[in-house]
Amino acid sequence: MKFKGFCSFWLLFGVLFAEPRHPECIAPAKPGGGFDLTCKLAQITLADSGILQKVMRVTYMPGGVGVVAYNAMINSKAKDSNIIVAFSSGTLLNIATGKHGKYNENDVKWLATAGVDYSAIYVKADSKYQTLTQLLEDLRTNPQAISFGAGGSVGGQDWMVTALLAKSANVDIKNTRYVAFEGGGDTMISLLGGHVDAAVQGLGELVSQLDSGSIRILAIFSEERLKLNDKIAQIPTAKELGYDVVWPAIRGYYMAPKVSQKDYEWWINAFEKLYETPIFKEQRDQRALFEFNKSGKELEEFVKMQTHQMRQLAKEFDLIK
Repeated sequence: MKFKGFCSFWLLFGVLFAEPRHPECIAPAKPGGGFDLTCKLAQITLADSGILQKVMRVTYMPGGVGVVAYNAMINSKAKDSNIIVAFSSGTLLNIATGKHGKYNENDVKWLATAGVDYSAIYVKADSKYQTLTQLLEDLRTNPQAISFGAGGSVGGQDWMVTALLAKSANVDIKNTRYVAFEGGGDTMISLLGGHVDAAVQGLGELVSQLDSGSIRILAIFSEERLKLNDKIAQIPTAKELGYDVVWPAIRGYYMAPKVSQKDYEWWINAFEKLYETPIFKEQRDQRALFEFNKSGKELEEFVKMQTHQMRQLAKEFDLIK
């Protein structure tokens, strides 16, 4: 009975505040990566909670690790209030390093977060590397000995985590073999195919392969061990192994810049209500995401602060002049 009443409330809410007719989440990469994960989380939980009465479709718009989608939302889809787009801290790093061209963090409407993901470094299950220390010892001996795969080009989020890790091991990232992919799905396929030796991705992208036993995670870039479940709790942090690298990555959604305030507020209220539902918390946990709830103005302020910090970090690696 309680759930029925909850659904009735949201049916009324949708009438009053113009629920989108054709809800859509754009994952700005190929299927299988972190953007896909972020869109699927919204798709499932908005429907199962009764907040969204129509089925949200997930579409894929690869190109520049988010650049193509960002440009499309600002230009051809500038007023489309049906669409939300997945983003991550990697998106903000790309903006900070100028990969979005003339557009920056002020050119879209920041909607809501999905949670926090932590980057992790992993190898194939049958890799000779049992520990992060073994891998980095080989890297110090010969920086060309190990190929790193990651989603995004030089200067992207996964590259930055790899660069920080190499720096902590006294290795210049410029001397290593870095192989860039369009997204996390391609990175995983390449690693499982034996084309790269190690890779860096968000933990949320790795859960299914970890559960199947096809990969070994050497370290997670969190402040302390993550106690999401027994298997993940056994994985050390890079920090406890002596490599002071921590990389929490927010995942969330933005909208086109010219959507009406009324429609924007409908989506904000939808996510704020969603955060309180058991289904959202359960599905977020299943994707190894951790609670980080911000929406609307609060998220906008956070995005601008983090993008500023990304610019400072990018300057340290000569990514921007």
